[in-house]
Amino acid sequence: MKRRSASDRAVLIFAYLFIGFIAVVCLYPLIMVLSVSFSDNFLVTRDGYSVIPRNFTFDTYTYIFAHSGARILKSYVVTICITIIGTLLSMIITSMISFALSIRELKYRNAIAFFCNFTIIFSAGLIPWYYVCVNWYHMMDTYGALVIPSLFSVWNMFLMRTYFSAVPPSLYESAKLDGASYYRIYWSIAIPLCKTAMLTVGLMYALCYWNDWWNALMFVNDREKFPLQYFLYNILSNINAISSGRVPSGAAANIKLPSETVKMAVTVIVIGPVIFLYPFVQKYFVDGIMSGAVKE
Repeated sequence: MKRRSASDRAVLIFAYLFIGFIAVVCLYPLIMVLSVSFSDNFLVTRDGYSVIPRNFTFDTYTYIFAHSGARILKSYVVTICITIIGTLLSMIITSMISFALSIRELKYRNAIAFFCNFTIIFSAGLIPWYYVCVNWYHMMDTYGALVIPSLFSVWNMFLMRTYFSAVPPSLYESAKLDGASYYRIYWSIAIPLCKTAMLTVGLMYALCYWNDWWNALMFVNDREKFPLQYFLYNILSNINAISSGRVPSGAAANIKLPSETVKMAVTVIVIGPVIFLYPFVQKYFVDGIMSGAVKE
């Protein structure tokens, strides 16, 4: 093995220290959130946040799960289901439209792209969108209301179309000469060559569905259909309402709620599965980037 020079070792040490510093900066807020969630609410309110738990306690998590443990598990199931189903449907629709718009022989290709781009710049607004979803599509209090409004993103479509457009047209022409249909070309050639785009856009859609609470706020009244984020949002809103005095004094008398630490505990509950799942997803994400970056 060739021995590194002093300058190479210095650069390597600097790179490790710099990357380590960036990692600490990124982890610091997460560590503080976790620490505060296990702290005593009175001490946090009096002394402020700290990276070391103040009077370590599980009281906040006990309060949350004791009052709503079963509903939180139900909300987890709803969120996981809509994330999986929504991501799969979104990827199918987005990749098909992106592939179609990348084909130069497609009739009215520019017109279709213009109409898609037009929706990014101009929007009908909240009220017409709500009216169409409720009165035309009848999505009130349905699981479809948690999936369909976020099913297609024009930004993700244009991003994926860029990858599809980078595929040499000669590959498509060769496949057509061999008798392959456009569906066969899409499934057997375009998709395998654009793994990076599929993984990147799929991750964006998955995070969008996992973090979404707006659609539930707009369309869902049945608590059994609440996704995790909206259910925890309700818990936090109720605690803030009681703590701020907006609830009548008789109802809020003698109630001591963990108003500060519950914010951090809710954050941990929401992002916990994502943090534990990310190392497994990262492996395939990096593999996709490498396969798209290396030319054979």
